[in-house]
Amino acid sequence: MEVLVPFSTECPKSRLSTVLDPAERATFARAMLSDVLDAVAAAGGEPRVLATGPVDAVVDCPVEIDDRPLTTAVNAALADRRAAADRPVGIVMADLAIATPSALRGLFETVERSADVSIAPGRGGGTNALAVEHAEFRVDYHGASYCDHRRIADEIDATVSVIDSHRLATDVDEPADLAEVLIHGDGAAAAWLRDVGITLDDSGGRVGVERV
Repeated sequence: MEVLVPFSTECPKSRLSTVLDPAERATFARAMLSDVLDAVAAAGGEPRVLATGPVDAVVDCPVEIDDRPLTTAVNAALADRRAAADRPVGIVMADLAIATPSALRGLFETVERSADVSIAPGRGGGTNALAVEHAEFRVDYHGASYCDHRRIADEIDATVSVIDSHRLATDVDEPADLAEVLIHGDGAAAAWLRDVGITLDDSGGRVGVERV
């Protein structure tokens, strides 16, 4: 299965600005991308980066550049793939730093075996990963996209499987999310955080992060 991994090269992860400066956020975003690509490949997927601009990193997979908004770019890529080959397509966000091959394999295999659309919701109502078999399915990443994707599937009578996975539900947007990477991550993103002095902080009774 070909798996699209959308990646923004412009001011990535701005909500981490209280902990990381712009250059660090860009480096961290590339580390997360590397982890996601490795996990997709280990799960049996064929990753392809769908980037808003040139990727300033070495990635061992094709890179396709489309600077249009996320929904437009992904729908165009889905249409191209369906025109070329009748097989499922995956879409996995580039900030799933604790995603594992087994979690992604569950997403991919579900749509290959039993569902038209397989969805891994994110915390807060987003959509962190999809696998799509149905030829009429389109994405809509605005707002609570999980609800939108369920609605779109209903409108085209597509069967849906929802993947309940902490590993896939955890995207990294806020400083508090870095704790999840330090606790559960074992790839480039977790190693980079430790290298720059980001550590766990539970001194206030709630687990967060601090910089030492």
